[in-house]
Amino acid sequence: MPPTQAESVIKNIIREIGQECAAHGEIVPETLVAFMVKAVVLDPSNGFNTDRTLTKSDVQKLVKLCVNRLLDSKNPSLDTIKMQVYFDMNYTSREEFLEEHHRVIESRLSSVSREITDSRACVREELESLYRKIVSYVLLRSGLGSPTDIKIVREATAALQSVFPQTELGTFLTLSKKDKERQLKELTMIVTGIRLFNRDCGKGGEGIDDLPAILQEAIPATTQHVDSQLEVVQEQAYRYTAILEKVAKNPLMSQELQPYMLREALYNVRQCEIFLQVILPIFIALSNLWTSFQDETVLISILSNLTTHLEPFLGAHDLFFPEKVMQVLLDGVTVKTDVCRIKEHIEDKVNVADFKKLEWLFPETTANFDKLLIQYRGFCAYTFATTDGLLLPGNPSIGILKYKDKYYTFNTRDAAYSFAENPENYIDIIREKAKRNAELIQLLELHQQFESLIQYSQMKEVDKRYIKPITKCETGTQTDTHLLPPTIVRSYEWNEWELRRKAIKLANLRRKVTHSVQTDHSHMRRENCSQVYPSKDVGTQSMREGSSRVPRPQIYIAGLRGGQTKTTYGVKVNLTRAVDET
Repeated sequence: MPPTQAESVIKNIIREIGQECAAHGEIVPETLVAFMVKAVVLDPSNGFNTDRTLTKSDVQKLVKLCVNRLLDSKNPSLDTIKMQVYFDMNYTSREEFLEEHHRVIESRLSSVSREITDSRACVREELESLYRKIVSYVLLRSGLGSPTDIKIVREATAALQSVFPQTELGTFLTLSKKDKERQLKELTMIVTGIRLFNRDCGKGGEGIDDLPAILQEAIPATTQHVDSQLEVVQEQAYRYTAILEKVAKNPLMSQELQPYMLREALYNVRQCEIFLQVILPIFIALSNLWTSFQDETVLISILSNLTTHLEPFLGAHDLFFPEKVMQVLLDGVTVKTDVCRIKEHIEDKVNVADFKKLEWLFPETTANFDKLLIQYRGFCAYTFATTDGLLLPGNPSIGILKYKDKYYTFNTRDAAYSFAENPENYIDIIREKAKRNAELIQLLELHQQFESLIQYSQMKEVDKRYIKPITKCETGTQTDTHLLPPTIVRSYEWNEWELRRKAIKLANLRRKVTHSVQTDHSHMRRENCSQVYPSKDVGTQSMREGSSRVPRPQIYIAGLRGGQTKTTYGVKVNLTRAVDET
């Protein structure tokens, strides 16, 4: 059958089941109907073959089975599935809650923002109207007071005029649409900060709620309510667990009671306990975040509403097992809490030496031990498979088994050893049990084994939840001084003249003679030897000395001795020879 045709057939079946339930006075969401259809088809006891096309009789049988299960108001299994569907459709992460809240605010402000950014005001009256719209936008976006209260409007207008006077509207109108929107958000934050400061100084803050006081009152009240519900649910889970343990030890009691109803009641209260524990940490986070008071107020109202709407899904098991019946069944039985069960075997640990091919993790050897994603929500896989569906919390201190990149805990060491002998066998048993009890798929987080039933809120996180263990151990390292043998050639010489000197030295050694001398005193004592270079007379001759000279000047002056006359007349005669004549 083509995919489009198969999808059309499934939609028709879901619609027909919804109409049948409505005819009996029960309005059932399509999501719940779709989940029930898949659960009925998966149950092998119903005889549906997923590999072949459904016939008309198969469709009629499927519709009848689904309608009967959906109208069985006294079935704890149905309550558990309804609880799972409701929580899945209404609960998301904190970021998605706040993102949706902000999206709603943006959609409400879109019309006001569009009027401001698209305005083409020119005259005075139009500019005054535009300024009033900006004041209204600032109040609506900040959420600090109503834009219809004249006192709040006056205060917000005064704060806005201090940073954005009306004379700046001309510049504002010349901006692009995106720049206008950005400036409106900035003005909102500035005006909000001014009003909060004025409120703290006692000079304003009209219409601003005392959000810290509101949260300080609301958070403890809500967490106290959740804690009380969690305590009641856990007590019921402990009692059902004790009764089922008693039935497992006394097979005769299983003939008188309905063990499967006890198990379904246990699954119901355990699922509610898990959901309440999911909600509770968010309240703890709320008390630590004082900077986003408005967001926290929205969150707390949503989570409180979720908690209130979980209560109606806990009524079915009380009809089958009222307090009087529980007291009789608990006669002679000690009700143990999960903490008590873990403390009983806190010292029992798996001996790693007994398993050569399996890996075990312990708190002292794994850094992120508390963050590992444990299979079956931390319940003991061996106990669940061998005791017909009994849920007992696993004890991580015994050791966490890593098998095919998945992690399993056990309530006793014997259970751990038994499971480790043949893990695939017990995993298959649990898978088959989940097919018969559809609520186990979400309770034990078996969505990857039944991919068609993965809930929407977890579909995006399936690939992100795998956490690799970070193991710890004592190790030491030592770095050698030289990892490789040295490659330095000591005889290498880069200087050419040094090489020549060594070559001459070696050449001279060929002409040397070794002499030895032995005396009577040194006879029979030791051999002495010495090596000398023979002395020789060596002379060197330099180049011939040479010299050169220039002519010596010779000048003769005649007539200095005087003559017959009184006046002396001298005659200068140059007798210096020419250069080429010397």
